[in-house]
Amino acid sequence: MIEIKNQHNTLVYTILVITSIILIFVSNTLSISYKEALNVFENNSMLSLLTNISISIFGQNDIALRLPFIVFYFFSVVLLYQNTRSFFKYQSDRVVSTFIFMFLPGVLSASLLVNSAIVVTFCTLFYIYYYQRTLKHNYLFLIVFLFVDNSFAIFYLALFFYSLNKKDNTMLYISLILFGLSMSIYGFDSSGKPRGFLVDTFAIYASIFSPFLFLYFFYSLYRLGVKNERSFIWYISVTALLFSIIFSFRQQIYIEDFAPYVVISIPLMVKLFFHSYRIRLKEFRKKHNFFAFLVLVTLCINIVVTIFNKPLYLILDNPKKHFVYKYHIVKELSQELKKRNINMVITNDEKLQLRLMFYKIYKGEKYYLSLKEENNYTFKIPISYFGIEVETAYVLKLK
Repeated sequence: MIEIKNQHNTLVYTILVITSIILIFVSNTLSISYKEALNVFENNSMLSLLTNISISIFGQNDIALRLPFIVFYFFSVVLLYQNTRSFFKYQSDRVVSTFIFMFLPGVLSASLLVNSAIVVTFCTLFYIYYYQRTLKHNYLFLIVFLFVDNSFAIFYLALFFYSLNKKDNTMLYISLILFGLSMSIYGFDSSGKPRGFLVDTFAIYASIFSPFLFLYFFYSLYRLGVKNERSFIWYISVTALLFSIIFSFRQQIYIEDFAPYVVISIPLMVKLFFHSYRIRLKEFRKKHNFFAFLVLVTLCINIVVTIFNKPLYLILDNPKKHFVYKYHIVKELSQELKKRNINMVITNDEKLQLRLMFYKIYKGEKYYLSLKEENNYTFKIPISYFGIEVETAYVLKLK
């Protein structure tokens, strides 16, 4: 038994290390986006601190920019695996649960981009790990989370409902106070005209999980609620899901505020599925096998598309419709400019100007650069992937 457990541990950690190495290589194929550039050069936030520390150590490059989030991804997977130590009867179920979480498109994407989602996921899993080991809440951690990200308001709400169920008056008041503080510090965006974005929200969730897995996620939370099997994780995920849906009736939500609390419910789904699977005779498992096959196929497709997405330009009529277009182009453009000994340009596109600065193409009035077609340009720089021209930069020599 111990030998089998060790084999499973070796398998999980080996695959995790390989995946993390692949993510490091993939991170070097991306260009910095405008929002990421803001975090590097202008903002003063937790993300700014993480990225600038990494850049100061490893140099100003895309791997250093994204490395902190790959590290958080690595330890998030480790924590989820550790959190399920006593959750599953069979060790193999635990491994399946960890692999599904590890390869969720939304989790992989969060590990490659400069955003708070994977940091929040790690903090939430860490808190669950502490709570499961001690059966006590840690007030210091909860106060620290207040300054990590605004989305912990959702976590405090989940704690409030969980404490209400457990009749824990102390945590009831503390979670309510922390929720109020979070709202007073970060506020709540209710600007703009009320519009329904419910379909958009469901579509994003489907892309985070993969479509069939999201359907089963929805069913699992409902089923566990009806059966009164409402764990701490269940309260966190349900609170995030319900409030994201409620807010979607009025405005477009920032999915990074809710997704970290939703993806941690993977073990609940896997446990429910295998329980339903094993209580049936083999001849009555066809639906389960077919569903598992569909989930596996769609998950694999989403993984491939998430990590190796540039070939999609081959089938798109408009390159700008590519779902990660804003993370492409600029690195290649800066490389082409440097080949021509151009290290300073001026452009009317402030976002492009800031992104180029990360690659040490600074603002200067010797050359004018535009991504819009110009008649009187000195030369143009086409940017192509797999033989498909996805963007053209027009450069005019001014001096």
